[in-house]
Amino acid sequence: MGYLSTQPPAQKILGPTGLIVLIALLSAFVPLSTDLYLPALPEMSVLFQVPVHDINLTLTMFFVFYALGTLVWGPLSDRYGRKPILLVGLSVYVLTSVFCANAGNVHTLVFSRALQAAGGSAAGAVSTAIVKDIYKGRKRESVLAIVQSMVLISPAVAPVIGAMVLGITSWRGIFWILTAIGVVALLGSILFTETIPFRNTGTVLISFTRLGKVLQNRSFTPLLVLFSLGSFSSMAFIGSSTFIYQNGFHLSDHVYSYYFSLNALGMIGGPMLYLRIYRSFHPETIIRACFFTIAASGVLVSLLGSLQPWIFALCILPASLAGSCLRPPAASMMLEQQKGDTGSVSSLMGCSGLLMGSLGMQVISLNWGNTVLALGIMTFLTPTVSLVMWPLATRHARRLARNEADYLEPGKP
Repeated sequence: MGYLSTQPPAQKILGPTGLIVLIALLSAFVPLSTDLYLPALPEMSVLFQVPVHDINLTLTMFFVFYALGTLVWGPLSDRYGRKPILLVGLSVYVLTSVFCANAGNVHTLVFSRALQAAGGSAAGAVSTAIVKDIYKGRKRESVLAIVQSMVLISPAVAPVIGAMVLGITSWRGIFWILTAIGVVALLGSILFTETIPFRNTGTVLISFTRLGKVLQNRSFTPLLVLFSLGSFSSMAFIGSSTFIYQNGFHLSDHVYSYYFSLNALGMIGGPMLYLRIYRSFHPETIIRACFFTIAASGVLVSLLGSLQPWIFALCILPASLAGSCLRPPAASMMLEQQKGDTGSVSSLMGCSGLLMGSLGMQVISLNWGNTVLALGIMTFLTPTVSLVMWPLATRHARRLARNEADYLEPGKP
């Protein structure tokens, strides 16, 4: 297996700012495709006359197929380039979003959501790879933080927009909005200039075997497992929030959207907080502090979260803030462990997080009796396990440097 090397050209049409906006949009496909229709889940359960578990499959199957899709698109982008993969995947996303909008029953909707996820996963697989193609060191961390801040705006506004759409039309209108978002991303990808610095020149089959080679990297895989654990509790919150607020606290879909948006503001604030403190503290110190904060938040949710909706929102808020604060250094640390095969690395990062998140959503959807308490325990346990794993996971890891060049030097992938 060889490599065909080229230097990434400048983004003549999008420009530096346009590129970051495009990366943010591509990275936001998961929250946009899920959070936008969260307020409609109880209504859809009644409309289709199916239990909550069946409606939750429209979320779970999306995450599962999105995760699996990244394992396909990532290695292919290492061989064929980022742009062709984006064009194919986003075209599939747009088409299947139309299928979702016209679904006549829950089974058709679940199937269409799986196909929608398979297409949209190209965006997730390629977006992180583009960041690795162009930036390195502290510049990469700052770009990841900026992108995460932009991405996390979607969880803040998506439920509010979804609730507004439900006041005008049915849940089908939400999927027409997702169709339009897919079209915008597709147009941006057409204007995008290829960034891959070097390509794998082996066969397609050999490209997929690179996933296994990356997993054999003892400095990467333990970190992959450790950082993926956070998705278990964070996605459990997303999957259960509708039913906690609407069914548990008896709030309307509009009021729920405001509570969820309050929590999402914490998610937005996390990367911004990292940008303010990352020059004063080592990234790995920040990561460990975030784990402690999430664990403390889980204790608060367990003890106080069932009292009032505003108390629950304030108790879970530190977990959302800290969880998003550690994402930029965590992603940069994982990317730093592997030289080359960036698409495969990006795929494994996206896949593991989404699969762990899907598991968390299924666990929290079980009949716990007290969902808030179950969520609090999950929120406490996942960072605690991560802290215990930290010394072992970082034993072979390349540490994050404090001072590195901002950009790749010509000819150095």
